[in-house]
Amino acid sequence: MKFSIITATYNSAATLADTLDSILRQTHQDYEVIIQDGVSTDNTLDIAQSYEQRFGGRLRIFSEKDNGLYDAMNRGISHATGDVIGILNSDDFYADDKVLERINEAFVHDDIDCTYADLVYVMYADTTQVVRRWHGSQYTAGGFARGWHPAHPTFYVKRECLSKYGAFDTSFAVSADFELMLRLIEKHGMKSRYLPYCLVVMREGGESNGTLRNVIRGNCNIMRAFRKNGIKVSIFYPIKRLLPKVAERIRNIRFRL
Repeated sequence: MKFSIITATYNSAATLADTLDSILRQTHQDYEVIIQDGVSTDNTLDIAQSYEQRFGGRLRIFSEKDNGLYDAMNRGISHATGDVIGILNSDDFYADDKVLERINEAFVHDDIDCTYADLVYVMYADTTQVVRRWHGSQYTAGGFARGWHPAHPTFYVKRECLSKYGAFDTSFAVSADFELMLRLIEKHGMKSRYLPYCLVVMREGGESNGTLRNVIRGNCNIMRAFRKNGIKVSIFYPIKRLLPKVAERIRNIRFRL
């Protein structure tokens, strides 16, 4: 099964090599990497181009102005030719060399449309320092309204599903990833499987959780995502969603001390 790995970049020179190196180490080699650059002004493109030969024709680079992260991801998806699409952000990297192998096995042996797994958040400057761990679980009906949702950086989906139901809704400035998974899994009933492994290491400071303002903004967008997809949810949902994250952060702080 062929994977299309989409990496959106903009002035990502400090971290892009880690991302690409983690892909090169994968034991499953049937993939393409699409770098969708937003016209970086640092040496991001030089770094990307320096990897082209190492990928042996499996790396394609596009650089053009976009309307934000989710628009860049959609542009990358439009270039994809793989059976399965996943997003690997330019400041994230795979946890080990068998990530794509495990995902491939799930799609080959199970009748599923998408899969997701565990995630580790680390310090931006020191990726050995764990900030928070995201332990996922298998989806059950109504899960999103109860505060459940997959870690988007670990979310892999068949390209035909995105063609049928659409990719990211760019009207959601943040949390378009949540809306996408809500729409595909909860609304349209895509078959999914949780993988009990850490697949992605994510540096702190993502689009939806980098600042308090973005956290609040993200939760407002999440409530709008429920309304858009006709799914009823409690007004206390944002609190239900945030409390486990706060508790996990406190546990990791105590562990480091």
